[in-house]
Amino acid sequence: MRCLTLASALRERGAQCRFICRQHPGHLISQIEAQGFPVIRLPFFAETHGQPEKPAIFPRTAHHAWLGNSPELDAEECAHHLAASPVDWLIVDHYALEAAWETALQPYSRQIMVIDDLADRAHQCAVLLDQNLGRTTTTYQALLPATCRTLTGPQYALLRPEFAAWRAASLARREQACISHDHPLQLLINLGGVDQANDSERILATLTPEMLPSNTHITVILGPSAPHRNAVEQRSQGLHWPCTVIVAANNMGELLSRADLAIGAAGSSTWERCCLGLPTLLLILADNQRGIAAALATHTGLASAGEDLATSLRHFFQQLCSAEERLTHSRRIAELVDGQGCRRVADLLIATGEPA
Repeated sequence: MRCLTLASALRERGAQCRFICRQHPGHLISQIEAQGFPVIRLPFFAETHGQPEKPAIFPRTAHHAWLGNSPELDAEECAHHLAASPVDWLIVDHYALEAAWETALQPYSRQIMVIDDLADRAHQCAVLLDQNLGRTTTTYQALLPATCRTLTGPQYALLRPEFAAWRAASLARREQACISHDHPLQLLINLGGVDQANDSERILATLTPEMLPSNTHITVILGPSAPHRNAVEQRSQGLHWPCTVIVAANNMGELLSRADLAIGAAGSSTWERCCLGLPTLLLILADNQRGIAAALATHTGLASAGEDLATSLRHFFQQLCSAEERLTHSRRIAELVDGQGCRRVADLLIATGEPA
């Protein structure tokens, strides 16, 4: 999704962009194509059985299994498609790829940019982007060429334009809520597009009347392919507060701007909520989210949810029970992200890329 956001910004500046995607189960290729970008489709590993094994030349990363093939064969497949039409920028966003793969693709691209979150492997690139809080040039010093330009921190977060568009109204609403004290508390729950573990229903089942004011309204947002939609909708009907379940929302900026508190995954959507000043209890749903949760806890004083969800929820609501506390927290996180990160990155790529 962040690559799709960046591609849209580059297209607005006159660039022609295409994607290379492997057809893993659950891929979003149709969504990319619906926005007008051509996609080079690489087969899922189940379709490549019988291919001759490539010698293991490249290092195997901690997330090697996510690639769906050997990095040697993956590089060969990508090179095959790029050979006839080399690019000015090859943008790489995959935890299983590292310097050896990037070196193999250099003949087909004038420059390479890497998007990373982990800082756990070497890269061979001209630009590296890590949008996470607490990342600095020093983080990657031993992992990059001396000439590589590093873009670190949430000021470079690749957010869709709608979040910058809703930022002023969202922050103004929070200031007004602190003055008026008379509107219902709006709680938003969004655990990603799939919510495979059904954490949304687990949260609804854990909420008790003493946790939230009686005039609270709850909104749960699910993706179109969420497998537990029916269970969440059924659970929403038996709560102590009105609860709306929205599937496949296309106005996330607006929905976040209208919420007072949120419960969300500690992934890249964290920066969307920060941009709009929305105080959030973070749930760590993948190991690569732990760094984001820890950095925000240090910055804001709000811990992420622990194993005891009920205790975590109770403590979160107690900390932010007053509009004044919510406003203080809102101002603090809004300083981190202004929603202009994608513009900054796109402008840099256009300015430093040589036209074909």
